[in-house]
Amino acid sequence: MKKSGGKPENKWVIDQSHSEISFKVRHLMISHVNGSFRKFDASIYTTGKDFTTVEVDLWIDAASIETGDAQRDEHIVSADFLDVATHKQITFTSSTMGAPDEEGNCILWGELTIKGITKNICLGVQLGGIVHDPWGNEKAGLTVTGKINRSDWGLTWNTAMEAGGIMIGDEISISCELELINENGRKEAMVLEAATDSSKN
Repeated sequence: MKKSGGKPENKWVIDQSHSEISFKVRHLMISHVNGSFRKFDASIYTTGKDFTTVEVDLWIDAASIETGDAQRDEHIVSADFLDVATHKQITFTSSTMGAPDEEGNCILWGELTIKGITKNICLGVQLGGIVHDPWGNEKAGLTVTGKINRSDWGLTWNTAMEAGGIMIGDEISISCELELINENGRKEAMVLEAATDSSKN
């Protein structure tokens, strides 16, 4: 295990069954279309269990997008939008996490790459806490939110409406619910369990 400032570096993995990366965008300027990505993973490290030290490398399978309409999904993955034939992944690499306020809210800065274009963004992070589940796994909960303009990443396709206005809004709201497992703690628990079973024999 690596050391940083005298404290162990913890590796966290995403609990896929309890995590979601979703978004919404205005449609016809009167409502929203919601969507999510079904395939994603990340390399996440903290110094000790201090999430203000977090380092994140997140990647998303761009083709795994779902908006509840197969025809719309096919359009989004085409060259008009994400162009997944050329750009298979959406990535985010963190740079700095700000100190939490009294309610546990932080600001996370990093680089978001979509369609081969990289831009700096800031995201809001709500630290939900760290607990142990009934199976002995140490888990951390994070809620991540933010807003980006899709045109900054070359996602400019749109259609004008006869009555004025456009079909799709430029601003995209991001919402992520992430449940993380402390990989180091899980390995230590497995070693302890194995040692206990061995002693019984």
